[in-house]
Amino acid sequence: MSLCPLDYRYGRPEMKNVFGKKRYTQRLLDAEAALARAHAQLGNIPQEAADTITEKANVDIVDWREVERVEREDTKHDIMALVKVLGCHCGDAEGHIHLGATSNDIIDTATALQIRDGLDIIERDLDSLKEAFKERAKEHRDTIMVGRTHAQHGIPITFGLKLAVYLNEINRHIARIREGKKRYVAGKMSGAVGTGASFGENAEKIQQLVMEDLGIGYEEASGQIVGRDRHIELMCLMANISTTLQRFATEIRNLQRPEIMEAAEAFEIEKQVGSSTMAHKKNPITAENICGLARTLRGFVVPSFDNNILWHERDLTNSSSERITLPHMFVLLDDILVKSETLVRNLEVFPENMKRNLELGKGLIMGEAVMIHLSGKGMSRQEAHERIRKASMKARAQDRWLKEVLMEDEKIMAVLTEDELDEVMDPERYIGRSREIVDEVYERV
Repeated sequence: MSLCPLDYRYGRPEMKNVFGKKRYTQRLLDAEAALARAHAQLGNIPQEAADTITEKANVDIVDWREVERVEREDTKHDIMALVKVLGCHCGDAEGHIHLGATSNDIIDTATALQIRDGLDIIERDLDSLKEAFKERAKEHRDTIMVGRTHAQHGIPITFGLKLAVYLNEINRHIARIREGKKRYVAGKMSGAVGTGASFGENAEKIQQLVMEDLGIGYEEASGQIVGRDRHIELMCLMANISTTLQRFATEIRNLQRPEIMEAAEAFEIEKQVGSSTMAHKKNPITAENICGLARTLRGFVVPSFDNNILWHERDLTNSSSERITLPHMFVLLDDILVKSETLVRNLEVFPENMKRNLELGKGLIMGEAVMIHLSGKGMSRQEAHERIRKASMKARAQDRWLKEVLMEDEKIMAVLTEDELDEVMDPERYIGRSREIVDEVYERV
């Protein structure tokens, strides 16, 4: 029986496979094989034994279901079950498996390999999303719309600039992943409490050889496990990425309101249904799905912090928690990144509605432009602000165009002509460096 929606509704097979039981078992076997090769290189075990262990440390030979059976019926210990099943296939080399290692040498090293594989997918997702934002930002470089603060009309902006803000944010996330990998992807091979005593005089060299073989970093000073501050930093980054995706999805949900309708999520198939009863509806279901899954993803952050608070060199309270938190965060983030790219690429944009909404406030949106112009004409900034404020309140109360009310202010009209006022109140002329910023971000990323 499938209980978790990740089994049947959310997530992609590629990321699920990284954290699935079969692939995880292979990563545990990879760690065991790398340890055997390190021992052989240092002369601790015969090379033939290392070769045999390496050959047999494969899930096509060591069935993960058999490992689970042995754990359940015999060892009540996952790594000892793995060692026992692997040993059954290794003949005389059996006695050289897991030499000097503690369980978490193998588990944490396998987890580091999973994190590396998962991050490769996440980074690829982010690169694809970045390209989608780049294309749409360039496309709408000149598309003028209302800029909003507090959900109220502020001053004009371009839709390209709005998208460039998200593009820049995504680019920072990519940089964070690339810079942080050296901390996130770290295993260990230092024995029961981190002293390396079980590995003898070559303990340091064994750890270096194993991790170099596997292509990952290692914990320079550990107790029984890799420091969970590494995992915490990674999970906080994934939560951070999710907030960017949720923020964009929320923006689209707001822009899709019928009274705004400046951008909208596209239906993915022709026969897509919006509502089981209200047949006219086109709901932003992908954007809403992104928001809901992003909330869920961030819920795993708090237990991740708690997983660093252990007794002495280590207890087992982190283990059960991490079996849930780490895979779920990776699967959820991959899922919402792919959905976000689809949302961006297929986004429907309505410039005509943007123009309509610019005029909705009857010129109020251009109050700042007039204030700045008046200041340039010699009026103090504070006086200009007060006059524009009063005129705006009057225009709103009387449902009139701001220009009409401004023209009734003799002090304003003493320094401005009507033609000049028309020019100053043209939204096209008050978008600042919107276009240039889009170009700069496009080129930089």
